[in-house]
Amino acid sequence: MAAGKYDIIIEQGADLDLDIDYKDSSGNLVALATGYSAAMKIKESVGGTEIASLTSGSGITLASTSPNINIKIAYGTTANYDFEGAVYDLELTNTAADTKSRILEGRVELSREVTA
Repeated sequence: MAAGKYDIIIEQGADLDLDIDYKDSSGNLVALATGYSAAMKIKESVGGTEIASLTSGSGITLASTSPNINIKIAYGTTANYDFEGAVYDLELTNTAADTKSRILEGRVELSREVTA
């Protein structure tokens, strides 16, 4: 299955708190609390300079109920971001089946902070 497309806007100096529901092909929510791990990278371009790297337990929380994926980046981190545009992808690993899927990808826009 091809990765879903979703563009993210990060507000500089504010928390990013993104909830995602990951469902199977029948539309049922996938229980991700055990047996799964996730990783996400934000880069200036494909193969370019890394802006952020998140993993399960470090910026990404997986659950068995909705939302089953939560991505958080603290305001202290986003305050230091200084990029025009970027790209990201989110990968999910099923540790029991030893499979990895890219489930989401897209562009990242930084909305510049005025009140610092």
